[in-house]
Amino acid sequence: MLSVLWNNATQATDLKVGDKAPDFKLQATDGHSYQLSDYLGKQTLVLAWYPMANTRGCTLECKSLVQKGSLIREYNAVYMMASVDDLEDNQKFAKEQKADFPMLSDPTKETAKAYDVLNLVRVASRVTFYIGKDGTILKIDDDINPETAAEDIAATLAELGIEKQS
Repeated sequence: MLSVLWNNATQATDLKVGDKAPDFKLQATDGHSYQLSDYLGKQTLVLAWYPMANTRGCTLECKSLVQKGSLIREYNAVYMMASVDDLEDNQKFAKEQKADFPMLSDPTKETAKAYDVLNLVRVASRVTFYIGKDGTILKIDDDINPETAAEDIAATLAELGIEKQS
């Protein structure tokens, strides 16, 4: 039932390609806090919002990023998943899925609101933002296949002309 609500409640963001991405500072499952400004001038940031830890689609998406994350790491890009789950739930989820990338928690929902991904059931819609080194949004993808998320992110980085790691 909830998955039906999520699908019906998803909405495209009001942010557009070329807009400055909202800065954020969120705690992650690895014990660190991350903020967009850490990557300005350095790397492209892929911020993948997901509805809720331990749900089918989110588990599939996380598994894809764990199993095929090496495809993304070929590029000068960093990737992380984000949800409005509390840090404890995300830490448990990350541990169960053996996540080797930051999973961000936004329990106040302020960052989700800034990215306009908070939907009618008060969780984040599944939307991935590609943010350039200059802080502008390069692409907003709201048509996510959780099972092929890593391959799709790598393909998008290639399409966007993001340089490969040397």
